[in-house]
Amino acid sequence: MTLIRPYLETDWPALWPILRATFEAGDTYAYAPDSTEADIHRAWIEAPSATYVAIDASGALLGTYFIKPNQPGLGAHVCNCGYVVAAAARGQGVAAAMCEHSQREAVRLGFLAMQFNLVVATNEGAIRLWRKLGFAVLATLPRAFRHRQLGLVDALVMFKTLG
Repeated sequence: MTLIRPYLETDWPALWPILRATFEAGDTYAYAPDSTEADIHRAWIEAPSATYVAIDASGALLGTYFIKPNQPGLGAHVCNCGYVVAAAARGQGVAAAMCEHSQREAVRLGFLAMQFNLVVATNEGAIRLWRKLGFAVLATLPRAFRHRQLGLVDALVMFKTLG
């Protein structure tokens, strides 16, 4: 069973290695693979409106997500989220649970829609999941992501109206 709760600063020692491994891979997120711990803490913990963690029954960290306005001011009613699942927890429904949780939280926080700005086209599992959860592809951005292994690949903008 996956429990999702707000991030606590005491989660950071377990969370940082998961985030670091994901960003170093350079295949799903635009963060520089050599981003510092302080840079990622700012981006994942400090800048968003809220950050959450997914844990198992024993309290082990399975994944995390953040939620924030996609744009300031007059675009702040649309949120943006980022999700990371620990390598050992992939394929266990953690991403689906976090995305469903994030949609409920987004509505609770007053957001009217959710937008993913840069879904790497080679991340087929995520694209399948987001579509299954009701997100539509609004645009394909040609060669918008510099994949560490594959070079320049397309990225998708995905969107869902909430509520």
